[in-house]
Amino acid sequence: MSLTLSPARFRVSHGLGFRVVAVAFATALAFSTVPTPLYTLYQQRDGFPAFLVTVVFAAYAVGVMLSLYLAGHVSDWLGRRRVLVAGLLAEALSAAMFLLWPEVPGLIVARLVSGAGIGAITATATAHLSELRPQGRPGLVATVVNAGGLALGPLVGGLFAQYAGLPLRTPFAVFLVVLLGEAIVVSLVPETVERREERPAYRPQRLSLPSAARAEFTGAATGAFAAFALSGLFMALSPALLAHELHQPSRLLAGLAPFTMLGSAALAQLGFARLATRPQLRSGYALMGAGLVLLPVSAFAGSLPLFFGASVLAGAGFGLGFRAAVAAVAALADEGTRGEVLAALFLAAYAGLVLPVLLIGLAMLAASGPVVLAGFAVLELALLGWSARRTLGRA
Repeated sequence: MSLTLSPARFRVSHGLGFRVVAVAFATALAFSTVPTPLYTLYQQRDGFPAFLVTVVFAAYAVGVMLSLYLAGHVSDWLGRRRVLVAGLLAEALSAAMFLLWPEVPGLIVARLVSGAGIGAITATATAHLSELRPQGRPGLVATVVNAGGLALGPLVGGLFAQYAGLPLRTPFAVFLVVLLGEAIVVSLVPETVERREERPAYRPQRLSLPSAARAEFTGAATGAFAAFALSGLFMALSPALLAHELHQPSRLLAGLAPFTMLGSAALAQLGFARLATRPQLRSGYALMGAGLVLLPVSAFAGSLPLFFGASVLAGAGFGLGFRAAVAAVAALADEGTRGEVLAALFLAAYAGLVLPVLLIGLAMLAASGPVVLAGFAVLELALLGWSARRTLGRA
């Protein structure tokens, strides 16, 4: 039986709990990217520039970073289930804010709340999956769920934008109901952390960098920063680029572009899961580089097939490069500091969703999209080249 009766409540088995947590993790991540194809609709409604889209998007990344730093580790003593439920409720609150406060200040606050929820969910769900099913390959499941959930959000948002009668309300109403339901179901999964009699004093997540491996860490962190900047470009600005530079205003295409990018990341991680860290890094850098070259070419040529080709290459490179960077950094530290080293890497990665995206939005106020993309590609290639020199010799 999957359900057992305890004096307090129903509980599900570890096997079913693993599936419940995986689905809830994917749903929360999908919700975090569902606004991507809807940003152009907000722009059309309110007439604000693309730069404000990057501000709304960056608010999400700031929320993730703050949450990782302040709460990414608390499930180690507070319990996985409790933190997961709190994270899902934060995502539900964000959905409600999109419904009740759809002006720009409300969008910014809603995205900040969503980022805070995702920051707590990501670390907790990854640990919970590995503890609910320690045998097998829970790490691979968590990685693929992460990329796959992020990829599904823009596709779902694009479908709502194209076919729903109220595209700025319907997706958030649906996700509000689903997230609340999942919070209830997740409250039934087994707890895998033994509660301590005395709760430790709270402290923010420590960020530890082993002195003997700082060169390797700096290289991997720089690559992660560049990879997330590339993904942020597709998630924040691909709808505007499609509409204004490629003259493709389709709402469905606005969701398909980031879906293609993030879906390619998930498929690459799954298809090359057995590849060693060094070949994964090399392949990731090469594919991201190819995508970065093709992206401005597609904008100058006004070519939709080239644009989607760039998204496939960039996405596959992002998936392989970031997964290998995590593996390389994890190998630099002992078990006592591994979590802290990885927290520092994730903070560097999510910083790539803030500053570069904001700078791109500002640059597009003064220059054409193709010129901005060309400048972005040059800077990204320089960062990836420097990172490759630091990491490939030691990975």
